[in-house]
Amino acid sequence: MGDMSITTRAVRYGVTLAGTAGDNLVEAVVDEAAEAAGHGATSVWMGQRLDYDAIGLAGLVGSRVPGIDVGVSAVPVFARHPLLVASQAQTTQAAVGGRFHLAVALGAPPIVEQAFGLPWERPVARLREFLTVLGPLLRGEPVEHEGELITARSLLPTHVPGASATPVLVAAMAPKALRIAGELADGTVPYLAGPRVLAEHIVPAITAAAAGRPAPRVVTLVPAAVTTSPDARRTMAEGLAFYTRFESYRRVLALNGTENPADLALIGDEDTVAAGLRAYAEAGATEIVLTAHHDLDAATQRRTRRLAGTLAREAGSR
Repeated sequence: MGDMSITTRAVRYGVTLAGTAGDNLVEAVVDEAAEAAGHGATSVWMGQRLDYDAIGLAGLVGSRVPGIDVGVSAVPVFARHPLLVASQAQTTQAAVGGRFHLAVALGAPPIVEQAFGLPWERPVARLREFLTVLGPLLRGEPVEHEGELITARSLLPTHVPGASATPVLVAAMAPKALRIAGELADGTVPYLAGPRVLAEHIVPAITAAAAGRPAPRVVTLVPAAVTTSPDARRTMAEGLAFYTRFESYRRVLALNGTENPADLALIGDEDTVAAGLRAYAEAGATEIVLTAHHDLDAATQRRTRRLAGTLAREAGSR
């Protein structure tokens, strides 16, 4: 496959799971994860929606598919309490033997206000307090926190035996959220942030904020599909248009120099997509997650999972 072996060796490669085959989402996601693991991918990731529970699903996947990391990106902090998110995460971590990675996010005002009926108030302060509580809990430590927005006390046992410390990431791209992620989390999970945005904005900001701490992880989700289908770009564009409804994504798209998220999609054969991904590695991504849209055909999903495994093997990250 061309010269993909020149890709930066320190980078890990994963893929998102679609779960679109068959009539049972859990079984479909497990099958996709097993396929990705067989190809050699480093990790599989799933988002938190309003149907399935992503942390629980990650535990099922990781317990049935050995040898691959499972990640969730991302659980919104609104309408959730860190004590309960920590209990979910630790349960999954114990089930998968230390291979679980959790990302949290602020979410988006329309969803917070319309779906949950909550006011979008002081989101950055909420994120800071949420991580202040969540971090110690994920390390198995008790908490005693009474803040302006969140109260959390370890009145009952809060550590799950068998659960190792869970890495916590933040789906952060704006300066204030990146500062908090650098100070209180293990890294960030940006999406629709092209190589220029990574190199000029995200990596410098979170690295500066993490001064004196371990180097932050930059787990970059990239819209990518390995296919030669002439319909793939239209399908990807229709799916990605959803994100233009949210100010946070419009801002990061503007930093990329575009208003159209489809401009960031890497679509083509294996060598074409791999060449586009190299720019993310050079920009400072520590892990690249290929996110073929779930509406794409099964053959495209399979080719994309196979490429993630190929890149992981060539990078020596598996």
